[in-house]
Amino acid sequence: PVMVRPSFVLGGRSMEVVFDDETLKRYMVEAVKISPEHPILIDKFLENAVEVDVDAVCDAERVVIAAIMEHIEQAGIHSGDSACVIPTRTLSPEVLATIRRHTAALGKALGVRGLMNIQYAVKDSTVYVLEVNPRASRTVPYVCKATGAQVAQIATKVMAGMTLKEIGFTEEVKINHYAVKEAVLPFHKFPGARVALGPEMRSTGEVMGIDMNYGLAFLKSQSAAGARIPLEGGVFISVNENDKPRVIDIAQRFQKAGYRLFATRGTHLFLQENGVATERVFKVNEGRPHVVDLMIDKTINLIINTPGGQGSHADEKAIRSNAVVREIPLVTTLAAANAIIDGIEARMEHSITIKALQDYHLEIAQGK
Repeated sequence: PVMVRPSFVLGGRSMEVVFDDETLKRYMVEAVKISPEHPILIDKFLENAVEVDVDAVCDAERVVIAAIMEHIEQAGIHSGDSACVIPTRTLSPEVLATIRRHTAALGKALGVRGLMNIQYAVKDSTVYVLEVNPRASRTVPYVCKATGAQVAQIATKVMAGMTLKEIGFTEEVKINHYAVKEAVLPFHKFPGARVALGPEMRSTGEVMGIDMNYGLAFLKSQSAAGARIPLEGGVFISVNENDKPRVIDIAQRFQKAGYRLFATRGTHLFLQENGVATERVFKVNEGRPHVVDLMIDKTINLIINTPGGQGSHADEKAIRSNAVVREIPLVTTLAAANAIIDGIEARMEHSITIKALQDYHLEIAQGK
């Protein structure tokens, strides 16, 4: 797969990830119509890679990492729209060591004085550098709240001439809790807009959930973003061909947690062949009662619907627009679906607790 984008955009289609020749040809035709005098930029796309954000402070001689953030959505979702977690959860010690080494080398080589943000992608234990920004990132407020380190203030002092040693900020902050950042998306304000995450940023804000348990921290972030995740009821699953092998485990976990599973024909047959019982429902154009009918009568309380091809666009639009109107939680990536079932499983074992942010920061300062 590749990611394509025109170098100049004036309305119409811009960035898109394409998986086949037909989609690429269609994209090229539309892009040429929009901006015929400008080239098309093509990047190799790392499928199912983990994206990582790193915020660091540099004084040209020393580089101190403020936080390493692991994105919950896979690479290809704009970093501003992807949920992420501090500390990382799935990266090996070897990968983290490589990220730390690259971050220090880049900061020194570029002679950065102040804040620096680096975006990495990790695929099969190989670390790729996506971009290096010698400036503050939108993640800085989140990092400050999650770790208690006043990195913006520290970076300002560095830019004014102080060294990190003089300031007393010389080591990466270690935390024992989880802090999950979630994007706030404005789809409910734009009826008819395609509700899906992709390489273009759509979010208009961010929230954070924090807890000693990752699953509970994720659930708190969803609640803060306006998505109330149901602890019982019906889950509708409809995924594209590429996602089908990876949805089996997710469906099994929802089933084990006591949810009723619904699926349209393709996903229903696939899950049935792999030992997961679902109730088949009609697509909107196949007859009634269809999936939207079940949303209206509140039989379906959660939707997992990953983007498909052109043929499924009309059905996706009906499902997603109704989900937004009826405030039914909608998940458009399997990574987010995994995180939601992590949270549901944690909530079934633990109660939601509240603790002041200052108390978390005090525990960090005391080394607890």
